[in-house]
Amino acid sequence: MTTVAPKFSILSEDFARNPYPYFPMLRQETPVHYEPDIDSYFLSRYQDVRRVLTEHEAFTSKTLTVRAEPVMRGPVLAQMTGAEHTAKRKIVVRGFTGAALKDQVRAIHANAEELIAPFLGRGQVDLVNDFGKPFAVYVTLDVLGLDKNDWRQVAAWHHGVAEFITSITLTDERRRHCLQCAEQLEAYLVPIIEQRRTEPGDDLISRLRTAEFDGIAMSTRDVTALIINILAAATEPADKTLAMLFHHLIDRPETMAQVRKDPELLPAAIAETLRFTPPVHLIPRQVKQDTEFSGTVVPAGSTVFCMIGAANRDPEAFTDPDTFDIHRADLGTARSFTAAAQHLAFGTGLHQCVGAAFARAEIETVAAMLLPLLQDARYSAGYTYQESGLYTRGPLSLDLDFTPVAGGVPGRD
Repeated sequence: MTTVAPKFSILSEDFARNPYPYFPMLRQETPVHYEPDIDSYFLSRYQDVRRVLTEHEAFTSKTLTVRAEPVMRGPVLAQMTGAEHTAKRKIVVRGFTGAALKDQVRAIHANAEELIAPFLGRGQVDLVNDFGKPFAVYVTLDVLGLDKNDWRQVAAWHHGVAEFITSITLTDERRRHCLQCAEQLEAYLVPIIEQRRTEPGDDLISRLRTAEFDGIAMSTRDVTALIINILAAATEPADKTLAMLFHHLIDRPETMAQVRKDPELLPAAIAETLRFTPPVHLIPRQVKQDTEFSGTVVPAGSTVFCMIGAANRDPEAFTDPDTFDIHRADLGTARSFTAAAQHLAFGTGLHQCVGAAFARAEIETVAAMLLPLLQDARYSAGYTYQESGLYTRGPLSLDLDFTPVAGGVPGRD
């Protein structure tokens, strides 16, 4: 891959437009890149990023007190350690695994069918805005036991929360807007949480509200923060990864044909999508004491941003890393949604994404359903592919034409 001149800013428009050509230069020439405007360091080498994400005592999540807690309305899982983290994470993970996950797979399929059905006869769909974004929110609301009729409003509030967390810089006006979104989302959730305390159901809110930590029931504030945490963790990867998967397969007809012919290759295609174009590109941590990375000392108390996209394309970790290859020997498909994954799309270590198993169920279920439905999928005439996002990243849209399906979803009653 062609590299670019070293004099640039990660905060620049050029980098935001297309960060991938910058990754080799960063790893080779400035693996510890300093941005004076935000007094932060950016790490791009795989070994440095993995080190930060796995050594949680030396590299703390204290930055989230400022970056996340104001809009999460309380501490989030990534801020917790010790017995509190273990207990609360276990409660949340239980809501995304085992029997609960089997029920969710049925809900995932039903929601996907409902959302894609209106487009099948037309032979046209924007896989991001028509399908992916509403789908991710629909499914998360199902898991939480919230009314799907509220999805547009919840999505708008969530967008403000996500903007606060993922923006490197915010104007005062946008900051106020984001905080207002968080306050309105909290006001919406609190009465529901209180009701589930006395009238619990089978949903995740009920499980959280009736669970105990250290013999004490979690407060409404605790549960609110965890629910907003789950909204972010469950919705962000799904729509972005699904759209990226189809983007890569459409760009590579031979690979698309292989996956269509052998559906068992689909998990590998998803894993390679997560490596090649992860939905989360930056993970912040705070350095507890002066620490050397790749020959540069980062002072104690500094914020470091782990560049997941750059680390996932490090030739020290992956062979021919700038090539999308679902057959690569170093992919580790079977463990790609676990803390043992070779890629770092879901983080790793203590604070690996709590929604990884759920994301796997979402993406695999929906991709397996859509691939045979979107026959001859291709970009619509006049469509130009464009990504956005520095912290989280995905296509702005994915306008596709395909062979129309007569009568809607095959086999649907």
